[in-house]
Amino acid sequence: MTNNKASTYVVIMAGGVGSRFWPASRTASPKQFHDMLGVGKSLIRLTFERFLHLCPAEHIFIVTNRQYKDLVMEHLPELSENQILCEPSRNNTAPCIAYSAFKLHELDPEANMIVAPSDHIITNEIAFLETLELALDFTAREDALVTLGIQPFRPDTGYGYIQFESEAVADRVYPVAQFTEKPNLENAQAFLASGDYLWNAGIFVWRAASILRAFEQHATEIFQLLGSDREVYNTPAEQPFIDRKYPQTPNISVDFAIMEKASNVYVIPSQFGWSDLGTWASLHAELEKDKAGNVVQGERVLLQGVSNSLIRVPGDKIVVIKDLEDFIVVDEGDILVVFPKSKEQEIKQITEEVRNRFGSEFI
Repeated sequence: MTNNKASTYVVIMAGGVGSRFWPASRTASPKQFHDMLGVGKSLIRLTFERFLHLCPAEHIFIVTNRQYKDLVMEHLPELSENQILCEPSRNNTAPCIAYSAFKLHELDPEANMIVAPSDHIITNEIAFLETLELALDFTAREDALVTLGIQPFRPDTGYGYIQFESEAVADRVYPVAQFTEKPNLENAQAFLASGDYLWNAGIFVWRAASILRAFEQHATEIFQLLGSDREVYNTPAEQPFIDRKYPQTPNISVDFAIMEKASNVYVIPSQFGWSDLGTWASLHAELEKDKAGNVVQGERVLLQGVSNSLIRVPGDKIVVIKDLEDFIVVDEGDILVVFPKSKEQEIKQITEEVRNRFGSEFI
């Protein structure tokens, strides 16, 4: 049995706040709804269009916080309201994946689904789509939970890692030996040298029936709460049911709840120009630079003696910067941030101070 395209579905997770991209990304309008790459399309729009090569628009579902429902419809007008799953609370990835699996299983018992974040960069879309086709073919015929692992090219301490077994069970599909949390530099260097560790990209493929079996076995509380009345899914009763039950689910990632416990977990080592675009420095690393290593998003920018920096300013503003190296300069109109690139991890903490001093409307 190979993958039946008619039963291919995509679930895009788009509920995050993206606080490390402040001040562009804020609670009211997170990074997935911004044109972070300077290409005229938001990250969620780019992600949606990427998946149109695998299935029709009516098979693409968005899981988001209910406060972003209108934003989703604005960026993806092709979607019906039934394709937007509105979480009443932020409970991490396990509950949102269980919710989407119950919904799709009620729509189509053969549903073969991809789960992916809304805010990743993929520079080699052909390789990305080929890898997903491979995964869909495998999960169509096997009771398997598949994740995509990115072949590492540096000892990165910002990603979780997946160790895989040496013997493939199908074309490029390997059993997972273990998941590992973000390592220190010494361990990351050892992982890179070993050749059998991959970055955990947080992109999954499985049949709805397979992941629901896994929830029933390994995350019983979530399964019982969200599966207590399956007939409500895809009806007007769905949202009131979710509003009641969803906040009671534990706040836990799908990695902890399922992937680290299940025995039928597989990984496909992959290379398709992936970045999870978690920080301003990662955006700088991905985008085209001038001769001095600067990424400039703005139309009237004059730089002198500026190098290895990211400058993001409104198009109508004249900006002059002199003698700056390795900095992030982000001007969002009401907020200007000038921050050393090497200290960008502190941006998340700074937002708390801004909230306390100036008010939560700026966060």
